[in-house]
Amino acid sequence: MTSPHASGNTSGGASSGPWSDLDRPPLNVRALRQALLLQDGLWSSLDVVASTGSTNSDLAARAGELPEGAVLVAEEQTSGRGRLDRTWSAPARSGLFLSVLLKPDVPTHRLGWLPLLTGVAAATGLVKAAGVDISLKWPNDLLVTVSGEERKAGGILAERAGKDGEDGVVVGLGINVTLREDELPVPNAGSLLLAGAVSTDRDTLLRAVLRSLADWYGAWTRADGDPEASGIQAAYAAGCATLGRRIRADLPGERMLEGEAVAVDGDGRLIVATEGGGTEAVGAGDVVHLRATD
Repeated sequence: MTSPHASGNTSGGASSGPWSDLDRPPLNVRALRQALLLQDGLWSSLDVVASTGSTNSDLAARAGELPEGAVLVAEEQTSGRGRLDRTWSAPARSGLFLSVLLKPDVPTHRLGWLPLLTGVAAATGLVKAAGVDISLKWPNDLLVTVSGEERKAGGILAERAGKDGEDGVVVGLGINVTLREDELPVPNAGSLLLAGAVSTDRDTLLRAVLRSLADWYGAWTRADGDPEASGIQAAYAAGCATLGRRIRADLPGERMLEGEAVAVDGDGRLIVATEGGGTEAVGAGDVVHLRATD
């Protein structure tokens, strides 16, 4: 798969840089396709480009002509986007930068579970393949521990494609794999390498993440998107580092809410116990984990 902003890549090579292939080898596209594009599996195509602005944008532009299960991976992403229009940047071949096209036949009101489901799937796959503890920060961040400090090593962005979302949902996933301290974009970022991963082989990690996502997505769609019946709601709660924590939520309209995160409800919203003794459901906003002294 190519786009006006991306060059085709059949061997996995990326743009030149200070790292040699030995340090950060390219993805093995042929082996990945053999392992993941199964006859009865979810994944229908897998393409790797050397560099692009945003895999989400590229895949969304072609969502109407592609079947469900298309996967686009970039060795380098120059204009990656996160929630709230934040940028996501990293050196070439230092992480996993990918988007997948999903077209779930579930009630529209349950689509909000897709980014949370992806978080559960990614964490499940990475724990097995990298040997690193991964926790989830509501709604869509992957956290690791580096020198006793909680840091963000990954993020997820789900966007509906086409007019009124008729072409499905594009789910983007960015994971820092081999970033060193001097390469981190912000001080509170982390990587699997810095968290002590037993493996930073991106081929192995990508296979693990996509297989896990296919498993969780299959369970969710077979349950008609029901988060409880599919086990997604319980799995998310079990791995969510936000629950039981004091948090601050910066909400739309410049409103701020502080309290204890106590649950994730059936719509994927964060339930916050407020100081007045009540609770409030947060469906959108920027959540900050507060320290006991904050």
